[in-house]
Amino acid sequence: MMLFLIIISSIYFFVIGFLILGFSKIKNFESIDLQPKTQFSIIVPFRNEAENLPILLDSFSKLNYPMELINVILVDDESKEKFKVQSLKFKVRIIDNTRLTNSPKKDAIVSAMNVVNTDWVITTDADCLVNANWLLTIDNYIQSHEHEVAMIAGAVTYDCSNSFLHQFQQLDLASLQGATIGSFGIRKGFMCNGANLAYTKTLFQELNGFDGNDNIASGDDVFLLQKAILRFREQVHYLKSKNNIVTSKPLNDWKSLFYQRVRWASKTTSYQSSFGKFLGVAVLMGNLCWILAVGFWIFRIIPIELVIILSLLKFTVDALFIFKTNTFLGQKNRYLILSSLLYPFFSVCVAFYSLFGKYEWKGRKFRL
Repeated sequence: MMLFLIIISSIYFFVIGFLILGFSKIKNFESIDLQPKTQFSIIVPFRNEAENLPILLDSFSKLNYPMELINVILVDDESKEKFKVQSLKFKVRIIDNTRLTNSPKKDAIVSAMNVVNTDWVITTDADCLVNANWLLTIDNYIQSHEHEVAMIAGAVTYDCSNSFLHQFQQLDLASLQGATIGSFGIRKGFMCNGANLAYTKTLFQELNGFDGNDNIASGDDVFLLQKAILRFREQVHYLKSKNNIVTSKPLNDWKSLFYQRVRWASKTTSYQSSFGKFLGVAVLMGNLCWILAVGFWIFRIIPIELVIILSLLKFTVDALFIFKTNTFLGQKNRYLILSSLLYPFFSVCVAFYSLFGKYEWKGRKFRL
C-alpha cells in the first residue's frame, strides 16, 4: 500500500511539473500596434440573462476596436422574457435557438453559424466582461500569424468577492486555466473555455461542427478544439495575453458549483485526447491518493512521516502551479491552504458523481 501511494503521488508530481514547464513555454503576446482589419462575429448563447446581457454589451461598446467590424449575435435559448437591445454602436442581432440535439449551447452556436457572414467568430458567455483590447489583441495575433491560425483559445477568470466560496472557485478555475496553457506548451492541448474561444467559420464547417458529440449536453468548446487539433494541429493556438483575459461571474452557492463541475467533469470520458484522459485520471488519483493516505494514517496503517512527505510534494507543486497561473490572471492566492485541504474531497466527489449522477443547468435537468 505504501508503494502504491508513493507511485501515484510521484506520477501526479511529475504531471503537474510538466504542465508548469509547458506554461512557461507559452510566451506572452501583448502586441496591439497593427491597424485592425479582422471582422468578427461574437456569438453569445443566453437563457434568462436580462440582468447580465446589458453589462456584457456595455463592455463591447468600450472595446478599442472599430465598431463597424463588430457583429454580435445573441441566441435566445427559450428565455422566459424576451430580451430587448437598446441602441448600440455596433450591429446586434437576436435570434432564437433551434433545438435539434441534447445540447442547448451547441444548438445555439449552430443556429448562429447559419447567419454568420464573417470569417472569424468568437464565442463568449452572457455573464462575462471583456477587456478593452480583447478584439484588438486577437486581430493583431491573427495578422501576425497570417494563414497559420484558424482557432485561438484564450484565458478566463472570475470577478470574485473575498468570500471563501468565490475564492475556492477562483483557485479551481486557475488550476484549469493553468492546465490549459500548460498542455498547449507541451503540444498536448486538449482543453479550452467557450467564454473566450475564436475560430474561423471555414474551420467549423470543415469539422462538421459538433457532429459526433452533440448527444452530450456540454462541451461546445472542448470537443470542437479536440477535433480541430486532430485534423489541423498547427492551426490551433493559445493566445496568452493579459489583454485577452475574459472575466466571468462565480456562482453563489455550493450546489450550483457542484453541478457545474459535474457538468464539466462529465465530458472527460468522451475526450478524443488521450492526454486529456490521462491527465484527468492522474489528477483524480493524485487527490484520491492524498485522501487515502490521511485515512490510512488515522487507522495506523501507514506512518505519519509518509503522509507529511506526500502532502509536501502535492501541495508544493500545486501551490507553484496556482501561483504562476494567478500571476498571469492578475489574481491573488487567497485561502490557498484551506482550499488545498478541501479540494481533494470536492474533486473526488465530483469525479465519481459525474459517472452516474444527474445535474441541473439553466433550469433544466440532464442525465449523465
